[in-house]
Amino acid sequence: MIYKYEIILFWSDEDDAYIAEAPELPGCNAHGQTYEEALREVGVVMDAWAEIAAEEGWELPKPRARTLVA
Repeated sequence: MIYKYEIILFWSDEDDAYIAEAPELPGCNAHGQTYEEALREVGVVMDAWAEIAAEEGWELPKPRARTLVA
């Protein structure tokens, strides 16, 4: 599925891995040895999050709008 949520991607010295998190979906985060892997894995977690939400009857939060300031 394609989502329009913000993803924050950063290196964690503590975890010795890249961390990707979708802050609009509580608890939705993943890690990887490369940023591509972390991004791919957070997509898997987002799919699982959406599946659980559907099973529980929860509505997915609307993505926050982002604008670029020139």
